[in-house]
Amino acid sequence: MGHPDQTAPAPLHLVIGSDDAGYAYKEAIKTDLQADPRVASVKDVGVGEDEHTAYPHIGVAAARLVADGRADRALLFCGTGLGVAISANKVRGVRAVTAHDSFSVERAVLSNNAQVLTMGQRVIGLELARRLVGEWLGYRFDATSPSANKVQALDAYDTGADHTDEVGSGC
Repeated sequence: MGHPDQTAPAPLHLVIGSDDAGYAYKEAIKTDLQADPRVASVKDVGVGEDEHTAYPHIGVAAARLVADGRADRALLFCGTGLGVAISANKVRGVRAVTAHDSFSVERAVLSNNAQVLTMGQRVIGLELARRLVGEWLGYRFDATSPSANKVQALDAYDTGADHTDEVGSGC
C-alpha cells in the first residue's frame, strides 16, 4: 500500500464474539478495533460478562452475519480458537481459520480468503493476539491472485459441486 497510486481499502465491518473462555480477549481487542480507522463498525455477538453461551452458538451467529453480507469479517475467541472455528465453518460460504502466528494470519487472507479469524485465549498472549489482529486488518484477498482458483473450488464444494474429476491433479 506504499505506492502513491493505491488507495486505502474501505474500512471493514466486523463481528466479534467469544465464549466464556475468550471473553477477556474479546473485550480488550474489541476496544482496539473500535479505535482503528481501518474498521467501520464492530458488532459484538457475545458473550456478555456474566453470560454462559456455548461456543457453537457464538461461532455460528458470527459466521451467519458474514455469510449474509452484514459483516465483512469475524474475529472469534474461545479457549483454543478451535471450537469457534469449527462452528463458524458449519455456515455455508464461510472460511474460518485458527491462527496464532503472523505467517498463518497472512496466508489465511491472501491464500485462502478466510473471512473469520479465531484465536485461543488459553493459547496465545494478549499482546501477540493484538498484533496479529492488527496485521489481519491490513490484508485483503486479491481475486486475481494464483490462489483465486483454489478459493473458487472451495466455494464450489460449499454449494455441492462435484470435483472428483480433479482429485489427484495436484494442489
